[in-house]
Amino acid sequence: MAVLSEHSQGSSSSSSTHKGHRYDVFLSFRGVDTRHGFTNHLYNALIHANIITFLDDEEMETGEDLKPELKSAIKSSRASIIVFSKNYATSTWCLDELVLILEQRMKFNHVVIPIFYHVDPTDVRKQQSSLRDPIAKHRQKMEAETNSNKRSQWSQKIELWNKALREVADLKGKDANGRLEVEFIDEIVKDIFRRLHIPSRFPLPQLIGMEDSIKFVTSWLKNASSHMLDILTILGMGGIGKTSLAKYVYALHSHEFDTSSFIEDISRKCDEKSNGMLDVQKKLCDDISKPSSVQVLDDSICTSMIENAVMRKKMFLVLDDISTLKQLDALLGSNGFYPGSKILITTKDAWLTTSCTLFKTTVKPNHATCELNVLYEINSQKLLCYHAFMCNHPKPGYEEVSEMLVKYCEGHPMALKVLGRSLHNRDVSYWEGYIDRLKKENDSPINNVLRMSFDSLPSENDKELFKHIACIFVGMDRDVSVTILEACDIETRSGITNLIDRGLLSIRWNNELTMHQLVQEMGRFVVRDESLYKPWERSRIWGHESFRVLKQKKGTDNALGLSLDMRMLEKEKLHGSVELKTEALSKMDRLMLLQLNYVQITGSYKNFPEELRWLCMHGFPLKFIPSDLPMENLVALDMSYSNIESFGVCCSNPQLQHRQKLLLGSCLKDNMVLVLLKILNLSFCTQLYSLGGFDQLPALEKLILRGCTGLREVCESIEQCVELVHIDFSYCNKLEKLPRSLVMLKKVKTLLLNGFYLDESRIKLRDMDSSEMLKANNIDINTKTSSTTVVLQATPSYSNFSVISLPRNLVSLSLENNNLSTESFPMDFSCLSMLKELYLDENPIISLPSCVRSLPKLEILSMRDCKMLTTVEHPPHTLTFMNLFLHGICKPLLRKVVFDPQMSPLKFSLGWRILALSSFEFEGMVKIQPMEGVEVKVLHCLGWNNLDLLKGRHVTTSIGYRESEESEIQMYYEFGIFSTIYEGKEMPIWITHRSMVRKRLFDIGEYILSKRRFLLPNLDIALLRHGNLRGEGVHFKDKLYFKALSQRKSGAPEDGP
Repeated sequence: MAVLSEHSQGSSSSSSTHKGHRYDVFLSFRGVDTRHGFTNHLYNALIHANIITFLDDEEMETGEDLKPELKSAIKSSRASIIVFSKNYATSTWCLDELVLILEQRMKFNHVVIPIFYHVDPTDVRKQQSSLRDPIAKHRQKMEAETNSNKRSQWSQKIELWNKALREVADLKGKDANGRLEVEFIDEIVKDIFRRLHIPSRFPLPQLIGMEDSIKFVTSWLKNASSHMLDILTILGMGGIGKTSLAKYVYALHSHEFDTSSFIEDISRKCDEKSNGMLDVQKKLCDDISKPSSVQVLDDSICTSMIENAVMRKKMFLVLDDISTLKQLDALLGSNGFYPGSKILITTKDAWLTTSCTLFKTTVKPNHATCELNVLYEINSQKLLCYHAFMCNHPKPGYEEVSEMLVKYCEGHPMALKVLGRSLHNRDVSYWEGYIDRLKKENDSPINNVLRMSFDSLPSENDKELFKHIACIFVGMDRDVSVTILEACDIETRSGITNLIDRGLLSIRWNNELTMHQLVQEMGRFVVRDESLYKPWERSRIWGHESFRVLKQKKGTDNALGLSLDMRMLEKEKLHGSVELKTEALSKMDRLMLLQLNYVQITGSYKNFPEELRWLCMHGFPLKFIPSDLPMENLVALDMSYSNIESFGVCCSNPQLQHRQKLLLGSCLKDNMVLVLLKILNLSFCTQLYSLGGFDQLPALEKLILRGCTGLREVCESIEQCVELVHIDFSYCNKLEKLPRSLVMLKKVKTLLLNGFYLDESRIKLRDMDSSEMLKANNIDINTKTSSTTVVLQATPSYSNFSVISLPRNLVSLSLENNNLSTESFPMDFSCLSMLKELYLDENPIISLPSCVRSLPKLEILSMRDCKMLTTVEHPPHTLTFMNLFLHGICKPLLRKVVFDPQMSPLKFSLGWRILALSSFEFEGMVKIQPMEGVEVKVLHCLGWNNLDLLKGRHVTTSIGYRESEESEIQMYYEFGIFSTIYEGKEMPIWITHRSMVRKRLFDIGEYILSKRRFLLPNLDIALLRHGNLRGEGVHFKDKLYFKALSQRKSGAPEDGP
């Protein structure tokens, strides 16, 4: 008997059932056995997959005959799922349902799926074991019947029941015995989904959070050219959902083609057997053409057979998990496909598809990519909870542990799925200890999937690079890492690209190397496998184990890198001494990478390995760098946040030189030249007062002294560092002067002077002719001009007079937060002919300075948080990005942006408050104004017939922490498309299409030329801004939504975006 309730989705769901059928599935089961367990979970899974399922809400059987509504529901369903349980046959209704279901199967191709829930199929067939007694009781009831007609009816029914039980037991069913319930239900849903070809409005549970990707792939299938071959590559790290997405789309659309084939798990099949590729090719041939009796033993011959077959019919081909070009060429050949065919490829390597032979032909295929990323937190929780609780939210009492696991998985779908299934029906205490166990299990399912990505790396170089980064370099600057690791004989530049292409590595906005937490753990598991129980024999040592190895003095020459940060070892600090001895390093002869942050270490520094390429010792306690420290092979030295007072001998100040010699004579060995040192980082060494010895650093490329607030002098010998390209003096506000010899450094591209108080005696760079970036943030400056340079003059508030001469070859200039008004700028910037980036953020600019328009190569213009800005007129037409975003709670003053007709295509970052709370116009394209100012005939066309309602009509809004206020209803005009804008805190119920995004970038330039519509949200699209979302400095606290009435103004261009 079916129980619970019928699921109603209204018109939105009716499209998922075929014409003539009200339901997709009729669910038949015995309520006393599975009502609140298996059947409930199965029902929820079916509904979540948009499978319209009938369930009877009557818990008690009344009468002997099957209810008419149940008969109607069975006949109106395309399929039936029959859950055979211990007491199924005790219900005459269930047995009558079974008979009718099998009749529908014989007459109307009704799909039947028997589920044997803790019942053996043989028992059903023979009516034995738990089914023997119910049938016997039905016979006893028949024999006890005194009415001959009723007795005859009973006899006929029992015969039909017996026949039906034998027949259904012979069907291909599903046995729940020994199966994990979540996996079992998932299998049932997939089977129904596949057999009924249900067009899903909502994705299957394993595709939670992938709605946009589904829409993209579906659109690609529907809209691509019918005369060409179209190839789509789905990219992403292992376990991200590539195969699940491909299966979903294939199940929905494969029947739309003349022939189709889905080849799954190609890499594994090719690696498992020596002739694995041949087996894969044969599978493809069998799918798309008639099976051949000819025995083929050569993959090149099989490729020719495939080439012939794919030219005959329009096909849909899915190649899952491609890892090599050889695989692609063997399966695709080089002769092309039948016009209109589609090929979908899933891979971890971004470059593979377009490198195959098919793209070297005269007529190249159309190609698109779909890259899958990790899930947002809200979708991560839904996916975890579906597999753990069979619903989309945590059970009471599980909220905290669910959040903990969601954070651990960092949006990785496969990890969420595996964890959810593993924790199904477990108590809270089991959940709490599960993550700790995972971190110690090298052989976990999650790690095994990710490990395949590592094992498939094409070279040992890339594998070694991956291990170095996973164990030591996550969070470090990419360029610094490249310099260090290339000195360790690792090909780093191309290696990083390969790791990025395979989804094993990514680069943050600030150029830092970053990995998904699970990928990093996998990399560290690989290193642990080198020696499970003896960490001192591993190639890389980090964390607690590095402390124990040094404490026990067990270092060996196996170690290539060691990383220890005492701030991470609170337990060790509480349990005895944390002081280490330098002799613990004496046996690590091959050690090249050493990080000892905030470590108390004593002994002779000659025990440090001579092969060191990188030495990082943040919080170094001594006042000088020991002279016996082996530094000959160092490429990078990082002593940030240390107590160091000087570096090298500063020759220009006798008093400082004498003080330094009293301390140590010289922090560098006499006449020792560090010919390999390229990076010197002494940031935030607040006790550092002098810097010299540059004649001993001929290879130095980066000098970083940020935050050295006690620094007073930099030696003129810096001119001997002819390879310098990057200098950072930010916040060195006691530095008496910059060395005049800086002008001799022809390769300097970056000079950072953030928070640097200037006066004439301290900086004069008029003749410097090669700099890529000059940042002079937080400096109050005015401007003068000269024929050869731009001169910025300091205000008298700090000193009488100072100048900064900007070099002619400047590429990037940042003048953030300098209290610059529009009048502060010179009339002409044309001498900065190479300038590409200009940052004027947080200045009281009212309008775009006229000098900016004279910059012939300017590509990026940022006036973020310029709160006084009212107009931006005629910026350079070479711009590719403009930022006018405004943080905070103040109302924007910006009203108008005017572009030249020859404007290039442009990305535009614009605060939503500009759209919602002010009259605003992109001249000729977009205009926002109060409704009262719109022409009457336009309002009538849009359905505003009672214009009196608009007078004084306001919407109550709340911004940030301010009190609620009223704002006008506004009209948004975009190339003939009119929309009504409301701003507020609640989402109106009439908005049906909703999407949450972090920020909008608006393309505009190309639409001026083509007179197409400007890309702003309209036509019933809601733009949500809420919940402290952050993205590239954007901080949202409120919501904005648009209601488009989609009326086109007469005479407006008809072409779409």
